[in-house]
Amino acid sequence: MTIDVGTGDGRAVLVAASRAPTSLVLGLDANAAAMAESSRRAARSTRKGGFVNARFVLAAAESLPSELRGRASLVTVRFPWGSLLRGCLGLDDAVTAGVAGLVAGRGMLELLLAPAERDGLAGVPTNADEIIDAGVAAFERQGLVPVLAREATPPEVTGTGSSWARRLRVGGRRSGAGAGSRTSAASRARAGSRGSAGSRLSASRTERVPVLIRLVRR
Repeated sequence: MTIDVGTGDGRAVLVAASRAPTSLVLGLDANAAAMAESSRRAARSTRKGGFVNARFVLAAAESLPSELRGRASLVTVRFPWGSLLRGCLGLDDAVTAGVAGLVAGRGMLELLLAPAERDGLAGVPTNADEIIDAGVAAFERQGLVPVLAREATPPEVTGTGSSWARRLRVGGRRSGAGAGSRTSAASRARAGSRGSAGSRLSASRTERVPVLIRLVRR
């Protein structure tokens, strides 16, 4: 099972369901109206483009359904806002624990985070390295282990099917240097993947640098 937390309009859920027709994909969000159109599309017959493996659940980040605890082989959080973003950065322990709790044994949590200074979110980091350190530390405290942590590439962002991906513009190339001699788990995950980042989304043009973090439960 895949669970997309804070799914918004749910388009990413439909994309994931189309790519994995034998896997159940759930979209969770506190805004029922935002998910309504994708929910209607999923409920259509398969002959009319519906998806029997896509479902939507009304749920706030602060109170995720206990029935889903430990059930997901993949949990995704893509471009979160508000309390969900704060939870992904360790600033709301209840949200952090709720998201981490959805991940099954040997399952994965994938975060795509892109806060910017112009958002005016007090205490939320906007520098890529600080976002990575905060996100990794938050979920390490919940027993997850980082396996990748770096700036996201344009194909990784657009490949999510998220509506937010369309709002981010492609910039120049990222250097592979800078891993240094850091020894933390976050740094090892970052150092192991930093050289492959390729072309990135330009902070100077968008004020956002999407960061990709993957953690697993072992």
